[in-house]
Amino acid sequence: MSELPEYVLDRVFNAPRELVWRAWTDPELLSRWYGPGVETIIHEFDLRPGGMWLNEMKMGENSMLSKVVFKEVTPPELLVWHHHSSTDSNWETVSNPKMPDWPKILLTTVAFEEEGTKTKVRLTWVPFEASEDEIACFAGAVGNMGKGWEGGYAVIDQILSELQAQNG
Repeated sequence: MSELPEYVLDRVFNAPRELVWRAWTDPELLSRWYGPGVETIIHEFDLRPGGMWLNEMKMGENSMLSKVVFKEVTPPELLVWHHHSSTDSNWETVSNPKMPDWPKILLTTVAFEEEGTKTKVRLTWVPFEASEDEIACFAGAVGNMGKGWEGGYAVIDQILSELQAQNG
Protein backbone atom coordinates (compact mmCIF):
# COMPACT_ATOMS: atom_id res chain seq x y z
CA MET A 1 0.00 0.00 0.00
CA SER A 2 1.18 3.52 -0.70
CA GLU A 3 2.02 6.03 1.97
CA LEU A 4 -1.00 7.41 3.82
CA PRO A 5 -1.94 11.06 3.32
CA GLU A 6 -1.36 13.26 6.33
CA TYR A 7 -2.48 16.65 7.45
CA VAL A 8 0.18 18.70 9.25
CA LEU A 9 -0.42 22.08 10.86
CA ASP A 10 2.45 23.96 12.49
CA ARG A 11 1.71 26.99 14.63
CA VAL A 12 3.84 29.06 17.00
CA PHE A 13 2.02 30.47 20.02
CA ASN A 14 3.35 33.48 21.93
CA ALA A 15 3.29 31.73 25.31
CA PRO A 16 5.34 29.26 27.35
CA ARG A 17 4.80 25.57 26.64
CA GLU A 18 3.11 24.89 30.00
CA LEU A 19 0.35 27.41 29.20
CA VAL A 20 -0.16 26.07 25.66
CA TRP A 21 -0.31 22.53 27.09
CA ARG A 22 -2.92 23.73 29.57
CA ALA A 23 -5.05 25.21 26.75
CA TRP A 24 -5.07 21.75 25.13
CA THR A 25 -5.60 19.68 28.30
CA ASP A 26 -7.79 21.70 30.67
CA PRO A 27 -11.38 20.78 29.72
CA GLU A 28 -12.66 24.24 30.69
CA LEU A 29 -10.21 25.92 28.30
CA LEU A 30 -10.47 23.23 25.63
CA SER A 31 -14.25 23.63 25.40
CA ARG A 32 -13.73 27.33 24.62
CA TRP A 33 -11.64 26.82 21.50
CA TYR A 34 -12.32 23.32 20.17
CA GLY A 35 -14.99 23.73 17.50
CA PRO A 36 -15.02 27.52 17.17
CA GLY A 37 -18.44 28.95 16.46
CA VAL A 38 -20.32 26.06 18.07
CA GLU A 39 -21.07 25.11 21.65
CA THR A 40 -18.61 22.45 22.76
CA ILE A 41 -19.62 20.23 25.67
CA ILE A 42 -17.05 17.86 27.11
CA HIS A 43 -18.86 14.92 28.71
CA GLU A 44 -15.70 13.14 29.87
CA PHE A 45 -12.01 14.01 29.78
CA ASP A 46 -9.65 11.40 31.22
CA LEU A 47 -6.15 12.54 30.24
CA ARG A 48 -4.14 9.32 30.50
CA PRO A 49 -3.23 6.50 28.12
CA GLY A 50 -6.45 4.56 27.57
CA GLY A 51 -8.53 7.47 28.89
CA MET A 52 -11.32 8.98 26.83
CA TRP A 53 -12.47 12.41 25.79
CA LEU A 54 -16.17 12.34 24.94
CA ASN A 55 -17.11 15.49 23.07
CA GLU A 56 -20.34 17.05 21.83
CA MET A 57 -20.53 19.94 19.41
CA LYS A 58 -23.92 21.63 19.41
CA MET A 59 -25.06 23.66 16.41
CA GLY A 60 -28.54 24.91 17.22
CA GLU A 61 -30.80 21.87 17.49
CA ASN A 62 -28.16 19.53 16.02
CA SER A 63 -25.34 17.78 17.85
CA MET A 64 -22.27 15.92 16.66
CA LEU A 65 -20.71 13.45 19.10
CA SER A 66 -17.12 12.25 18.91
CA LYS A 67 -14.77 10.14 20.98
CA VAL A 68 -11.03 10.37 21.53
CA VAL A 69 -8.98 7.58 23.11
CA PHE A 70 -5.64 8.81 24.42
CA LYS A 71 -2.68 6.61 23.45
CA GLU A 72 0.23 8.67 24.81
CA VAL A 73 0.28 11.58 27.25
CA THR A 74 3.70 13.10 27.98
CA PRO A 75 3.25 16.49 29.71
CA PRO A 76 4.00 19.08 28.43
CA GLU A 77 5.49 17.61 25.25
CA LEU A 78 3.20 15.19 23.46
CA LEU A 79 -0.38 14.02 23.05
CA VAL A 80 -1.25 11.06 20.84
CA TRP A 81 -4.77 9.79 20.40
CA HIS A 82 -7.17 7.93 18.18
CA HIS A 83 -9.92 10.29 17.20
CA HIS A 84 -13.12 8.47 16.41
CA SER A 85 -14.71 10.95 14.06
CA SER A 86 -18.34 10.36 14.95
CA THR A 87 -20.25 8.36 17.52
CA ASP A 88 -23.84 7.53 18.29
CA SER A 89 -25.51 8.45 21.58
CA ASN A 90 -23.82 5.44 23.25
CA TRP A 91 -20.36 6.75 22.19
CA GLU A 92 -19.94 3.89 19.70
CA THR A 93 -18.06 4.75 16.49
CA VAL A 94 -20.25 5.36 13.43
CA SER A 95 -19.73 6.80 9.97
CA ASN A 96 -19.82 10.58 9.74
CA PRO A 97 -23.44 11.36 8.72
CA LYS A 98 -22.33 14.29 6.53
CA MET A 99 -19.32 12.50 5.00
CA PRO A 100 -19.90 8.72 5.00
CA ASP A 101 -16.46 8.02 3.46
CA TRP A 102 -14.60 10.06 6.08
CA PRO A 103 -12.16 7.87 8.07
CA LYS A 104 -13.82 6.51 11.20
CA ILE A 105 -10.54 6.84 13.13
CA LEU A 106 -7.69 9.33 12.78
CA LEU A 107 -4.33 9.00 14.48
CA THR A 108 -3.70 12.43 15.97
CA THR A 109 -0.32 13.58 17.23
CA VAL A 110 0.18 16.96 18.89
CA ALA A 111 3.76 17.90 19.73
CA PHE A 112 4.63 20.92 21.88
CA GLU A 113 8.16 22.31 21.37
CA GLU A 114 9.73 25.21 23.24
CA GLU A 115 11.05 28.02 21.04
CA GLY A 116 12.49 30.47 23.55
CA THR A 117 9.48 32.04 25.30
CA LYS A 118 7.13 30.74 22.59
CA THR A 119 5.75 27.30 21.80
CA LYS A 120 5.59 25.53 18.46
CA VAL A 121 2.68 23.13 18.14
CA ARG A 122 2.67 20.52 15.38
CA LEU A 123 -0.65 18.78 14.82
CA THR A 124 -0.63 15.71 12.57
CA TRP A 125 -3.66 13.73 11.40
CA VAL A 126 -3.38 10.40 9.56
CA PRO A 127 -6.19 7.97 8.68
CA PHE A 128 -6.01 4.88 10.90
CA GLU A 129 -7.13 1.44 9.71
CA ALA A 130 -9.00 3.20 6.90
CA SER A 131 -10.48 1.79 3.72
CA GLU A 132 -9.27 3.01 0.32
CA ASP A 133 -12.43 5.15 0.01
CA GLU A 134 -11.79 6.70 3.44
CA ILE A 135 -8.16 7.41 2.56
CA ALA A 136 -9.23 9.05 -0.70
CA CYS A 137 -11.85 11.16 1.10
CA PHE A 138 -9.27 12.30 3.66
CA ALA A 139 -6.70 13.08 0.96
CA GLY A 140 -9.27 15.17 -0.89
CA ALA A 141 -10.09 17.20 2.22
CA VAL A 142 -6.54 17.93 3.43
CA GLY A 143 -6.36 21.26 1.60
CA ASN A 144 -9.44 22.63 3.41
CA MET A 145 -8.75 21.47 6.97
CA GLY A 146 -6.87 24.58 8.08
CA LYS A 147 -9.92 26.86 8.42
CA GLY A 148 -11.41 25.11 11.44
CA TRP A 149 -8.09 24.68 13.19
CA GLU A 150 -7.03 28.27 12.52
CA GLY A 151 -10.34 29.52 13.96
CA GLY A 152 -9.72 27.48 17.11
CA TYR A 153 -6.11 28.60 17.29
CA ALA A 154 -7.22 32.25 17.20
CA VAL A 155 -9.29 31.54 20.32
CA ILE A 156 -6.26 29.84 21.92
CA ASP A 157 -4.33 33.09 21.31
CA GLN A 158 -7.00 34.95 23.33
CA ILE A 159 -6.95 32.34 26.10
CA LEU A 160 -3.16 32.48 26.33
CA SER A 161 -3.26 36.28 26.56
CA GLU A 162 -5.77 36.01 29.42
CA LEU A 163 -3.69 33.40 31.25
CA GLN A 164 -0.51 35.44 30.89
CA ALA A 165 -2.27 38.58 32.14
CA GLN A 166 -3.46 36.62 35.22
CA ASN A 167 0.07 35.35 35.85
CA GLY A 168 1.77 38.64 35.00
